[in-house]
Amino acid sequence: MKLNFVTVDVFTGTQFAGNPLGVVLNAQGLSDGHMQAIAAEFNLAETTFVLPPKNPAHTAEVRIFTPRAEMPFAGHPNVGTAFALARAGTSYGRSVGGDRVLFEEKAGIVPISLLRDGAAVTGARLASPQLLTLGVEIPVELVASACSLAVDDVETRNHPPLIASCGAPFILAELKDRARLAAAAARSDVFMREISKQPATSLLIYTQVEEGGIDIRARMFAPHHGIPEDPATGSANVALIGLLAKLRPDPDLRLSKTIAQGVEMGRPSLLEAEAEKQNGTVTATYIGGRCMPVMSGTIELV
Repeated sequence: MKLNFVTVDVFTGTQFAGNPLGVVLNAQGLSDGHMQAIAAEFNLAETTFVLPPKNPAHTAEVRIFTPRAEMPFAGHPNVGTAFALARAGTSYGRSVGGDRVLFEEKAGIVPISLLRDGAAVTGARLASPQLLTLGVEIPVELVASACSLAVDDVETRNHPPLIASCGAPFILAELKDRARLAAAAARSDVFMREISKQPATSLLIYTQVEEGGIDIRARMFAPHHGIPEDPATGSANVALIGLLAKLRPDPDLRLSKTIAQGVEMGRPSLLEAEAEKQNGTVTATYIGGRCMPVMSGTIELV
């Protein structure tokens, strides 16, 4: 069985930056085990597998795997897969064109708008498949320990560390400044021993800044899932923009933030996040950015 794949750098306009993604374009017939093994072989934060849609009104079914587990939804895999299919122009004999695609995923239907510069597709922007939900608070001491920080490094005036989700749950924790963010280092032992017991087991830390068009700097750790650090985490940042909108006192607003991630690991990424709020409720959240093609090839299963 011969599989065709491409790799894409997501949330960047420069090759070899952003978050790399593997996209298997013709995954029909693969078992769950094969998908997991191929994702482990790529050893990227995530690899996607494109299948024919169950509903012909949709573009494709997309399954997302980290090197160790399947994800119900994730940001950069959706943005990168939409970009890859739009560049390919077809999927399972059906045209992929226009300005919008619809993906079937474990978390629900994910609508994605294609970004263009003239006729050329340059990236994509997704609407999260689920509304913002907030979960339990996470002890400050646990977040600090997991990130090799002091308790005083964590900012709690705006919100305590807590779980938030727009389709995939994450622990979100604010830090007091960029220096503390840069100093953070994930402790695999704490993630394995303590974070793994929480209802969400991946941790996004962030700080709010004013730096030449950048509003937020972020880092995401999930070493026990085979992701020591992630260059760009759309599903975490789309939950973050939802949380920030919810915390604002305005009953109605449209909140937009530019988020930089991956800088500390040499893979700078830029994510454009947006949330809509009506009558005190966050009604929609979006994340998007540019993409760059990198590699293409085949996998021969024997």
